[in-house]
Amino acid sequence: MFASCISVASVRILTRLCALVLLVAVGLCSELRVRVRLADGLVTEEVLEADSERDLISVEFKQGDGALITFVADFKQDVKIFRALILGELERGQNQYQALCFISRLSRNEIIPSESMARLRQKNPQAIRLAEERRGLEQLTMSAVVNLTQASQLSSHIHNMCSEAREAIYTRESDVKHWLDKGVDGSIFEVLPQTTEAPSFQACHSTKDLWQPCLCTYSLRLEWYPCLLKYCRSRDTTGKSSTYKCGIKSCSKGYHFTFYVPQKQLCLWDEET
Repeated sequence: MFASCISVASVRILTRLCALVLLVAVGLCSELRVRVRLADGLVTEEVLEADSERDLISVEFKQGDGALITFVADFKQDVKIFRALILGELERGQNQYQALCFISRLSRNEIIPSESMARLRQKNPQAIRLAEERRGLEQLTMSAVVNLTQASQLSSHIHNMCSEAREAIYTRESDVKHWLDKGVDGSIFEVLPQTTEAPSFQACHSTKDLWQPCLCTYSLRLEWYPCLLKYCRSRDTTGKSSTYKCGIKSCSKGYHFTFYVPQKQLCLWDEET
């Protein structure tokens, strides 16, 4: 019924806009599906969801090794959550899958606001997207674990996301200090053995004994996500200039987590090849 309301000039403009990857739409859209190419060459589909009422954005995709990665940006609490569901090695005594959660502070310039994300829609959904900016790898040493039963002090979304991770919910010392300064109860955190305090701990990839404690690493990359808003400039009939939102910039960013595990059996993916 809208077709009769669109002028010929408007049709021409819309035709040109079809060449764009993404547009900021008038109507709200809570889900966006984007095809991306992983580092191993495989193509996967990212599902990006936004909830402007809860001020929340999530990104979820499956890696080439079968691991399911979920990222949540909680803007209300300025917290970001990474969850990895890693397929277990049943023949080596592991469960069907192993869950890890990594929690840290969210910077406002990391990803676009949830309201803007909820307004995005995609042209040509079958295209494989390549991020405009490839941001550097962030190294994170996770020196404490978070008590799941009290984790709602940090974000109400941690319990639902990380319930399967149980004792494998990690955070950084700098983030712990920040949250303590904000009045979070210190009993929510348990400090892990540190590399400097326990230099005898080896990296898990060089540890032979499956029951020895070691320093585990896990890496992931968000291949495509909207990191910045783009603004365009226009002038009215009087010549007055103004700016308006006219699109997004896409980014790719990698994360490398290092954390203590009480036994190598909990870190079988981190082995020498």
